[in-house]
Amino acid sequence: MTNRGVSLKDFVKTGESTADVTVKLRNRGADAYKKDLYGDYITVEQRISSDGSRSYKLKNKSGQLVSNKKEELISVLDHFNIQLDNPVSILSQEMSKQFLHSKNETDKYKFFMKATLLEQMKRDYIHIKHTETITRQQVERQEECLKDLKQEFLQKKERYESLSSFSDLKETLENLKKKMAWCLVRDKEQSIQQLKEEIRKEEKNKHEDNLKLCQSKLVQTEKRLQIIKKRTDSLREEQKSLKEDHLNFKQQAKITNKAHKEQELVYFRALNKLKQTEREQSLLQEKINKAKASERLNNSGETKRSKQQATLGDLKEQLAELQKKCLQLNEDIKNKHQALLKGKEERDKLRVEAKSVQFAYESKLKRKNQLLASRSNKLKRFGDHVPDLIAAINDACAAGHFIKKPIGPIGACISLKDPTLAVSVECCLRSFMKAFCCDNYKDESVLQGLMSRFYPKGNRPQIIVSPFSDKLYNVHGRFGAGAAVCFRFSAFWLTMRVDVWFQEKDKARRIMQKGRPPKNCREAFTAEGDQVFPNRYYTSEFSMAKYLSGDIETEINLLESELENLKAQLSRFQLQANSVTEDILSMENILNSTIKTLKKTQASENQVKAAISELETASEEHSDDFTSLVEVAQENQQKIEVEKQAVQEAKAELDKQRNTSEEADSNYSSVRDKIDQLLEEIEPLKDEQLKLETECVKHERNLKLLEKKLRTHEDNVQAMNSALSEKEQELQENVEKAKQISPERQHVTCSTKSIDTEITRLKKKLKVYESNHGEQEQVIREYAEALSLYKEKTNQVRDLRRFIDRLNNIMSDRQNRYKIMRRSLSVRCKLYFNNFLIKMNCCGSMIFDHNNETLSISVKPPGRDKDGASDMRSLSGGERSFSTVCFMLSLWEITESPFRCLDEFDVYMDMHNRRICLDLLLELSERQHLRQFIFITPLNTSNLPKTALIKIHHLRDPEREDGHTRDKAI
Repeated sequence: MTNRGVSLKDFVKTGESTADVTVKLRNRGADAYKKDLYGDYITVEQRISSDGSRSYKLKNKSGQLVSNKKEELISVLDHFNIQLDNPVSILSQEMSKQFLHSKNETDKYKFFMKATLLEQMKRDYIHIKHTETITRQQVERQEECLKDLKQEFLQKKERYESLSSFSDLKETLENLKKKMAWCLVRDKEQSIQQLKEEIRKEEKNKHEDNLKLCQSKLVQTEKRLQIIKKRTDSLREEQKSLKEDHLNFKQQAKITNKAHKEQELVYFRALNKLKQTEREQSLLQEKINKAKASERLNNSGETKRSKQQATLGDLKEQLAELQKKCLQLNEDIKNKHQALLKGKEERDKLRVEAKSVQFAYESKLKRKNQLLASRSNKLKRFGDHVPDLIAAINDACAAGHFIKKPIGPIGACISLKDPTLAVSVECCLRSFMKAFCCDNYKDESVLQGLMSRFYPKGNRPQIIVSPFSDKLYNVHGRFGAGAAVCFRFSAFWLTMRVDVWFQEKDKARRIMQKGRPPKNCREAFTAEGDQVFPNRYYTSEFSMAKYLSGDIETEINLLESELENLKAQLSRFQLQANSVTEDILSMENILNSTIKTLKKTQASENQVKAAISELETASEEHSDDFTSLVEVAQENQQKIEVEKQAVQEAKAELDKQRNTSEEADSNYSSVRDKIDQLLEEIEPLKDEQLKLETECVKHERNLKLLEKKLRTHEDNVQAMNSALSEKEQELQENVEKAKQISPERQHVTCSTKSIDTEITRLKKKLKVYESNHGEQEQVIREYAEALSLYKEKTNQVRDLRRFIDRLNNIMSDRQNRYKIMRRSLSVRCKLYFNNFLIKMNCCGSMIFDHNNETLSISVKPPGRDKDGASDMRSLSGGERSFSTVCFMLSLWEITESPFRCLDEFDVYMDMHNRRICLDLLLELSERQHLRQFIFITPLNTSNLPKTALIKIHHLRDPEREDGHTRDKAI
């Protein structure tokens, strides 16, 4: 009743096996339930076991057992309209809280419907509608059955009307039998004729001719194959013998060719030696001729020689001056070339510096644009395409493409509690600030597809695949993260590497490089982002945070000043580069002119050298010894004669070796041509042999098939002849039988099957007639019964159809009455609720919405009239309990129940509200003294009036170990 138990076994005391609950119901008056069986009282005993099971016993007035079935108990409850689950009958404190504190107005409406039994009526109407639909379907099925019954009735009617045609049927049956006999003879004759045609066709088949033709083809093919095989064997023998000759001639040709080449080498060496000696002889002869000419001119050329010596001295002085000038020009060119290289190096250096400044300017300008865009969208810090990518990820997630939505960029999910660590955190995470996290590899492939829309290949952000978890790593309050997944990754990346942060550089150097670093610590970071290793130190490239900085405006102002400085540097570098370029062009022009002067000087020097060489050669020619030249010429002449003889001998030997080599090559070529010719003859023979072998196999296979077909053909002809003789014998027997039935042959056009069907039908008909022959009254009686049954069923279906239509009209009327009753109960409930609240100087309202099935309740305590609509939860405990009682009293006024029960209704009331509430309850119980009221309260009841209608029961203190008790009065 208190609705505080968990299970039935909680009612069993500790140490006991069962608990018994006994309820006695009054059973008097005109509405008594089975008065002759139970008497004036019905006792209901329920036994609860320690394992949670229970059993029922229903006893009469004298204590005798009447029933122990739950169905009987349910019948008793239905008879007395006792609804244990109806809150109007029994309202626990928890149920009161539930329906008054519920936010859902639909639940309150359902509570009202259940309390007033309107919900049960609604379910009954729905059940009746469902039953009506089922009944209508059954009537339709009965109408279908009625058609079958009508068909049966018509058949019996036909039997009744056709009693007089019995003799006509017998005569028709005899005629059909005669036709059937001669029809069988006709069919047999047709089958014999068809078989004879088949035998003639089978005999006409040319299996034997095909077999002989195939055998002749096989013999011819085998003969041709033998001829080709013999020809092929002879050619192969000849080819074998030629191969031996081919090898011998090939070896001989190699030897002769080698000897020919060696002799040819000897010949050409001798010939070259002869030509060299002849050239030397011609040179000696020229020198001798010049010596003779100079002797003749010796006397007149003395004056000319002195002039040449003077000219030679002048040319040598001029040559010395030109050489000195060339050395000076070379030195100038060298110096100018070095100056030009230095100028170009300076220009290239300026260009490189200008490019680096230009790159820095563009990157900082891009960063400035990102920061300006991040005023409205912080994601712009991580790239221009990041907001579009995030939107695409959200759309794909809404479409269900991801198992779990990816998180990123990681830097956007990190917030620092200490802003001074921003630079060091970015230096530690590096490119992972722009990375994304995925739970699985399927999501990674989908994310890669989305990134390909916004990023070129090879330039997209990194993707880390790791199962998502809500677990946060403890990093001592340094970080705050917008997403547990990204925080988990960041903490994992920073802590699993056991990196350490230092605020001061000196402290970082002292601990990491001079002292003992923490265990497993490989590196540390300072607040400026510097990296500290045990054996080295790296200064950070960044002076301020790029992604985690909080003051955007300061960074924008700093970037603007840096951009102005870079722009000024860029213009300065441009001016310097232009100045250096102009100097380089002027130096190149001077260098080119100097090179041209040098080339002219060198040309003059070469001319002077040539003149000096010519004059010196002319003077040397006169000093040659004429006699020695003659002796050398004679020795060369003798040597030429000897070498000519050696050349002739080498040529004769070469001609001999050439003839031998040509003869060997001719023999080798002729043998090789013969072998090639034999191969050309053998190849077609091989193809022909293979083709004939294939034909032989094909003819042999066809021969076997034809022999098999011939044997099958002979067997078929023999079997068909035997079958023909048997059928002819059967035909003779059928003719004899047909003559016995009908001596004259009948002309039949129908088929055997149709005649047989007609005979079977007539036999069945005659069998029915024969069974009824002489019992005409039975046929008449069956016809009368079928007619009566058909009419009865027709009337039943018609009556059911009328009943369903009438039920439909009644249900429509009851639905209207149900709505009127629901409206009436709701109006009465509102009036009673307002009357009970007025006694407490309160006002309230109840609004029913039957279309949407909602109920809204509002209560205004005294002194809060100026406030708006007040929810029940805004009331105090006593006011809420009093409102609960008022609502229950209003429901009691409009419902019927043999008893009422309230549990701890006055727990939260003050004494004034409790007094008013008790007066209302007692007043109602006096008005409805035929009903039983049960009120459970833990408060004092001594102030209640002493009347015969009120009984107070005090419960004994419960047995508890701690000795504390709680009074409860009923």
